Amino acid sequence: VQLQASGGGLVQAGGSLRLTCAVSGRTLSSYGLGWFRQAPGKEREFVAAISWSGSNTYHADSVKGRFTISKDNRKKTVYLDMNSLNFEDTAVYYCAASFKSLAQSDFRSWGQGTLVTVSS
Repeated sequence: VQLQASGGGLVQAGGSLRLTCAVSGRTLSSYGLGWFRQAPGKEREFVAAISWSGSNTYHADSVKGRFTISKDNRKKTVYLDMNSLNFEDTAVYYCAASFKSLAQSDFRSWGQGTLVTVSS
């Protein structure tokens, strides 16, 4: 599977962005998908995940209520809608795929990242 993330950019605090991850290779319904992020000087952290069926979603506590993960199997695309962005959301965001479960350790396929910068 190949993953191509896009949609990052510079946004003011309080603003919104939509990240997009285009998926190619196996069908989108074959696996779970997730978003992770890595801020400068910090370890990569989980942001959100969605099950292969799309019926189950999970969000990190730090983004719950502000970020929403969704997918469109027909377009083979996964989205991360980010609202009420703050400086702590500044990071490189990565999309990833899991062929097993939504446990963080099962995400083994990674795309290149897209940079999100939130200005104060």
